[in-house]
Amino acid sequence: MKRNLERQGSRQKEFKVDWPENHQSVPVFEKDPIRFAQIHLDFYPDEKQAALLANPVHRGLINCTRQWGKSTVTAAKAVHHAIHTPASLTLVISPSSRQSGEFLHKVAEFISQLGIQTRGDGRNDISLKLPNGSRIIGLPGNENTIRGFSKVSLMLIDEAARVSDEIYKTVRPMLAVGNGDLLMMSTPNGKRGFFHHEWAYGGDRWQRIEVPATECPRIPADFLQEERESLGDSYFRQEYLCEFNEIEGALFTEEMIQRAFRDDVKPLDIRRSER
Repeated sequence: MKRNLERQGSRQKEFKVDWPENHQSVPVFEKDPIRFAQIHLDFYPDEKQAALLANPVHRGLINCTRQWGKSTVTAAKAVHHAIHTPASLTLVISPSSRQSGEFLHKVAEFISQLGIQTRGDGRNDISLKLPNGSRIIGLPGNENTIRGFSKVSLMLIDEAARVSDEIYKTVRPMLAVGNGDLLMMSTPNGKRGFFHHEWAYGGDRWQRIEVPATECPRIPADFLQEERESLGDSYFRQEYLCEFNEIEGALFTEEMIQRAFRDDVKPLDIRRSER
């Protein structure tokens, strides 16, 4: 333990950065995302977290178990992006302000390990601005207060299965001008909403990462067995095995609804029928 602490202390001292007030560029950090996370952030990703960090993702879906560390790995990805993309704008959308604030807290902790003092951008309550001009802003799932951003280079939608479809439709146009990247991560919440739709029907424009609890090295098997017995099979499979279950009490299943759509039926011409 002592040896590990000494190693970490020397690493933090080695990469400590004194950033002048008029500094317009970023000090030299590792460009490789995995080495950046390990050396500068003291974060050692597992195999699937490493794959997410290492691979460029333009449109990405992460369907993962509870407690996999999706917020931690995407916070590391956001910091790497902000450091290496000067004057960039990263938006973090969550169902609530509290959740966005927790995400930004993880980001701030990582940035502090770089030796960089964090501060707000002066315009948004949940925000961080770096000396290279990059901003990371956290927003709640509220359509009335979320508009007004453009040229977003990275958009992260956390707990996407619990963010409303209206918010999703509101924020997507913010990616247009800068052709920004979109990464959505969540545990399933039934066969409904945009997260399920994109996962099931979004086609090959999306990169998909699925991480059930059985593939997370930090979750022991005996805990999962206890959770299955306590929560019941259906809820357990949703929370830990990444399954989109049918909505309880629904009159029609998702399969029945999809089978009701047909491509061989000509649309009714109402104008002709009224003549």
